[in-house]
Amino acid sequence: MLIEFSVENFLSFRELASLSLVKGQGNELISSNVINHSVPSTPSLLRSAAIYGPNAAGKSNFIEAMQFMTRLVLKSATETQSGDSLSVKPFLLDEDSASNPSVFEMHFTNNNVRYQYGFSVTSERVTEEWLFAYPKGRPQRWIDRQYDHNNEEYVWGKMHKLAGRKQLWQDSTRPNALFLSTAIQLNCQQLQPVFNWFSENFHVLGAERLKPGFSVNLCEHEEMKNMIMNFLRAADVGIDDIELEQEKFDTGLLPNELPEQLKSQLKKEFKGEMPVNVKTTHLKNINEKVIFDLSDESDGTQKIFALSGNWIDALMNDHVLAVDELHEHLHPLILKFLVKLFHDNNSGNAQLVFTTHDTSVLDSDTLRRDQIWFCEKNKSQATDFFPLTDFRPRKRVENLERRYLTGRYGALPYLGDIKVAQVS
Repeated sequence: MLIEFSVENFLSFRELASLSLVKGQGNELISSNVINHSVPSTPSLLRSAAIYGPNAAGKSNFIEAMQFMTRLVLKSATETQSGDSLSVKPFLLDEDSASNPSVFEMHFTNNNVRYQYGFSVTSERVTEEWLFAYPKGRPQRWIDRQYDHNNEEYVWGKMHKLAGRKQLWQDSTRPNALFLSTAIQLNCQQLQPVFNWFSENFHVLGAERLKPGFSVNLCEHEEMKNMIMNFLRAADVGIDDIELEQEKFDTGLLPNELPEQLKSQLKKEFKGEMPVNVKTTHLKNINEKVIFDLSDESDGTQKIFALSGNWIDALMNDHVLAVDELHEHLHPLILKFLVKLFHDNNSGNAQLVFTTHDTSVLDSDTLRRDQIWFCEKNKSQATDFFPLTDFRPRKRVENLERRYLTGRYGALPYLGDIKVAQVS
């Protein structure tokens, strides 16, 4: 479960910005929107959080910060070489920030243990890295790494609660790689649940994950396909069935210069078949069906199909999803349908973090007051990030949607006048 994510000095975020999924005051929607768990030293948590704000205010940058942190954890030890630059992007509109490290921190739980993991990085190196674990309810420091700029060397703190070949892992950690990632590559079992949370439990739905491939793969299994079809029918997109059109994998289509051994290996890997197209079936009447390519469906239908696999997977396996612009191509009622799935059909610990412009879910039947967050740019063109609860809205009295759209909470675009010259 996600407890909190923080970022500082990254893209438009100059100051520290923290999104908390810790339950605030109030018992509204407590049975549906609040997770009932038993993780030691962990407060009650929320099933979702919505982030609002005008265009260019920083909403997408916040999701990008989550994606950057995840990517560095998963790939810094395996896909970077010594001397490679890290693709971090600090706030560039003042000199100090441009030269300072960017900071990322995630609080989460996995296997009934709470963790607090973070690091600071420049394009050149990791300047600090830390990990606290709470296996018995009290914090234990498992990683303590800091770069001493004066002596140009890393200083490692006491990490006596981390078992194993610490000296080997420290010596093997490159300046542009994380100790966590390096130790995992060298078979550190104790840190595996931390790494696994980023690799398996936390998913940022970027462009690749929002393509239909994940849902298509699930449709290859009859039970999962039935779940996806139930999802599509509930969303009322008019699709009666999904068919995967397949054809034999023909090694004769491969370039002649490929060695026969490689051709045989590819044929074995694809097991003789590979899906090449997704077909959607619509009922023309009771006894007649019409078949379309998925690409012929509307953008909204294609997005709903792509989301369906991720939604079902998250709800079945207690994953955390972070989605930018969830409302895009979707009717407001579909957006509400997706959000309420994480509340009303969630028997586990799945969570959803999403950005949106759609204010239709700003109602007391969908979101609690502590589930709503805002982004806006300040005079320095940096992003300010703050919760609705800062304004102390009255429970079930204030119309949150109307108050937001009339500027009560800020985070709205400032629209000016424009004069269009007529062509004479």
